[in-house]
Amino acid sequence: MPQAAPTLPPHPLLPDFAAIRPAAVHVELSALLASQRQQIEQLCAVEPPQFATVVEPIERLRHELSRRWSPISHLNAVASNDDLRAAYNSCLPLLADFESDLSQNEQLFAAYQRIAANESASLLPQQSRLLELALRNFRLGGVALKGEKRVRFKTLMNELAQLGSKFDENVLDATQAYQRRVTDPAELAGLSDALIDAAARRARDAGVGGWLLLLDQPTYVAILSEAEHATLRRDFYRAWNTRAADAGDDGGRFDNSQVMCDILARRHEAANLLGFANYADYSLASRMAKSREQVLALLDDLARAARPAAEREYAALEHFAGRPLDAWDITFFSERLQQRDFGISQEELRPYFGLERVLEGMFDVAQRLFGIHIAQLDGVPRWHDDVRFYAVRDRTGADRAFFYLDPYARPRKRSGAWMDDCVDRMRIGQTQALPVAYLVCNSLPPSSSQPALLTHDDTLTLFHEFGHGLHHMLTQVDYPSIAGINGVAWDAVELPSQFMENFAWEPEVLERIAVHYASGAALPPALRQKLVASRCFQAGLATLRQLEFALFDFHLHADYDPARGASVYETLQRVRDQVAIVKPPAWNRMPHSFAHIFSGGYAAGYYSYKWAEVLAADAYGAFREHGVFDAPTAQRFYDAILSRGGSRDELEGFVQFRGRPPTIDALLQQDGIRQ
Repeated sequence: MPQAAPTLPPHPLLPDFAAIRPAAVHVELSALLASQRQQIEQLCAVEPPQFATVVEPIERLRHELSRRWSPISHLNAVASNDDLRAAYNSCLPLLADFESDLSQNEQLFAAYQRIAANESASLLPQQSRLLELALRNFRLGGVALKGEKRVRFKTLMNELAQLGSKFDENVLDATQAYQRRVTDPAELAGLSDALIDAAARRARDAGVGGWLLLLDQPTYVAILSEAEHATLRRDFYRAWNTRAADAGDDGGRFDNSQVMCDILARRHEAANLLGFANYADYSLASRMAKSREQVLALLDDLARAARPAAEREYAALEHFAGRPLDAWDITFFSERLQQRDFGISQEELRPYFGLERVLEGMFDVAQRLFGIHIAQLDGVPRWHDDVRFYAVRDRTGADRAFFYLDPYARPRKRSGAWMDDCVDRMRIGQTQALPVAYLVCNSLPPSSSQPALLTHDDTLTLFHEFGHGLHHMLTQVDYPSIAGINGVAWDAVELPSQFMENFAWEPEVLERIAVHYASGAALPPALRQKLVASRCFQAGLATLRQLEFALFDFHLHADYDPARGASVYETLQRVRDQVAIVKPPAWNRMPHSFAHIFSGGYAAGYYSYKWAEVLAADAYGAFREHGVFDAPTAQRFYDAILSRGGSRDELEGFVQFRGRPPTIDALLQQDGIRQ
């Protein structure tokens, strides 16, 4: 039995989730925003404006608003209900208006300009960077707009906030609405006992016979990978890929078609108002990439490099299956081909990746790299019993940061995995706050017969989100707007997360984390070697799939024509004709649930995953050259990238660490596409 975790003393900045009352959310936020408006008005009148008398108080106000709103937004993602959803949506116009008014505040903009001009010689580098990004954000927020254009831009920002929320709601509702009852046990062939037991228990609870399967992400992945019954695979493939669409089994009840059109039209109009030709150009104004040509050149280079490998991989897969493949067959036969070639499958590996062991090993990696110790704490308000809370401590035992971990899929929780900020680091005068993060995954929960077990893919996801968390938590930047992931160019923000994934492939780390939950036996060395060797399995196909998403997103925003409208599926088809090897059925409606670009932060920026993957592979190359736990290399990575947040240009940080600009060679070698 694990020992009880120590209890955290009262922490004034941590949310009390149980105390959040949906009925009071709108009133309390309105009061907070009214108070902040008044304080901002007073700050605009300060003469002469100075960094300490204007900028730092604004940073405090933004920090307070963020930490007050964060738990409400978070609850809406992980424990949604009708009352909370209504309260959340009622607040979006308030926040959008406040952000627009702040961005378009000419007095405040002028004050920041004067501070930048008058104090440039005396400001610290991170203070200068804060002003640089703030002035840029004023311009991107419409501070130069006048009259009707200013009013229209504000309206568009308000509508986009509400449309993004509606998109997410439709995807969640469509996902939750689907149930697949199974009465013939033959349909369950190939599925794990844990999944079957959970489905049987769910059917009993619902008062029906047989088994009841839901459309949560772990179930969907398991069925597409392991179910021998083609009809079951087809049904789940169709259900997943028609969520929130006109072609779904729910008869279009949660259809996102018009929502997507409205989002794209408003983004384009907003970009035009600011003088940009399209939303892609607007997006690139705050990215590491500086032009459409630069983005497309990277994506095209990767596509050319990956296509021959992808064609060979797909031909081998069809040869192995002995027939042409339907879309719902590909994952299933890929798993079996991987098992034939490497003697492994995700489900067969699952017993070796118990969540507790993986967490211990992952925390050990962070300790060896960055000298931190992670300890679980009790006595902290949580939103669900499954949630854990951890302290991150330095070598002296002092607290550096905290994070929540919400590992399991459940009803009313958004699918996918993510990291978000609960509290940003701040150190301004006597006002200090340590960073606090949310780490959220959607793996299978423990059952009555076994603990929580992960696939290796789940393990990679956990390392990925933990990398984001380290970026947020280990920052040494004092100002919230550029601390952690804040102020970091979106196409560089995935660097720490994709960098951390590499350690889940390292034999030395696998020795630590891959232990059979029942027998305690380590993953046999031969099997571990096969797992590592399988890293490049179908890397060409995987690369083209990501490039399909990236090119679709980018062209959707770069090529938008108001006369033609959204042209969502015309754009997707054009991209698929260019890069796709696998052609899905005509009724596939992937864009209708593509939350990354319609409600997340990746609009005209999904290419960021490949852009940052290039950075991460090249950065990890330094560890391969000097040793994956080489202390000086880890210290340089921490100093140049992990601790710096948005306080410096991302390319400068990379060059400081690597000694040169990034190249795609390391990524192509890592994926086995180029030797």
